[in-house]
Amino acid sequence: MAAELRELLIRAAGNDSLEGCPAASLAVAGLRESFPASEIVWLTHPRWNFLVESSSLASQVWTVETRSWSSVRRMIARVRQTEWTAAIDYQGLWKSGLIPFLGGVKRRIGFSSATIREAGVPLVYTDRVRTTARHIADQNGELSLRAGARNGVANFNLQVPPAYETAAAEYLRGARIDRYVILSPGGGWRSKCWPPARFGALCEKFRNSLGLRCIVNYGPGENDLAVAVKAASGDSDPVFYAGELGPLMAFLRGALCIVGGDTGPLHLAVALGTPAVALFGPTDPARNGHDARPPAHREPRRERGKDGPERGRGKDGPERARDAHPRRSNGPDRRPRREERRKTEVHSAAPPRRPGADADSPFAALGALRDELAKRSKETST
Repeated sequence: MAAELRELLIRAAGNDSLEGCPAASLAVAGLRESFPASEIVWLTHPRWNFLVESSSLASQVWTVETRSWSSVRRMIARVRQTEWTAAIDYQGLWKSGLIPFLGGVKRRIGFSSATIREAGVPLVYTDRVRTTARHIADQNGELSLRAGARNGVANFNLQVPPAYETAAAEYLRGARIDRYVILSPGGGWRSKCWPPARFGALCEKFRNSLGLRCIVNYGPGENDLAVAVKAASGDSDPVFYAGELGPLMAFLRGALCIVGGDTGPLHLAVALGTPAVALFGPTDPARNGHDARPPAHREPRRERGKDGPERGRGKDGPERARDAHPRRSNGPDRRPRREERRKTEVHSAAPPRRPGADADSPFAALGALRDELAKRSKETST
């Protein structure tokens, strides 16, 4: 059966797909693990073609610009040329769900109205999956299970081409940086962003306490954040990067850790195996937290069993360094109420907080990370 399966994977995302791609990749890896000889085609935005290809999960990667009707029309015609086993829409938007519908794919798998991000989209699916999982990766995995996968999610490994590793190494030599931490102050919503002045203060802490320089990554339209971080960084001399995705992946893989909000660079860093401290404000780490599954090249966490829940996750989801406020569920990715936007939670891959640390300070978890980095630096020097 596996040799006959032909899946069309829909994730034709726009600018936010860097954040969603790792969570979707875990579910696609579940399909690939179950159907190693099958033809799996992944649709994506041209901007993310390289990222999808670097996972080596898809047999082919097709790109479509969903804001261009001519591009969508050509893709629909291309889809119609093949008899597909099924289409899976991990994104749950009209722009991703309509292509297999108009392309004549007979079986179309997607989320039910209880999980969907845009109203009415389930009308274009034949299989509407009402998910029970809390984490987005596991929700995606339930779609893979409906398609016939043995496991909803599986590990995967992102490959960074040697050319980008070389480019990143040259960049670091030019900046006279050996060991470094990456800070990612940006985000799709400004309400998800930790104040840039605090990232600047963090640059000083890393430089003064550990002698580590920081690389501050920022994206289009975030120049003001970079300026604010620089202004608050004192004499720590951070380096700022706003370049291409390939070298960024190389920087992320080589970093001692990354500190950032619930955004694409942080989730990408975790997929590359980099330790991370995630600062959560309006979004829920139980749904978006980065410790749901380990990448293939990292030591796996303990599986669920008699010894209790998987390491790093409690009964109700990832452990929180600070439970800042209760949440009222109002659908996935709910925009935060005004009073929620100023609150921050820290979700960390670092060791637990030291006894007596200020529970209300995001620097508490960062202090634990500092201790761990100091330990690693000492081990490296000896």
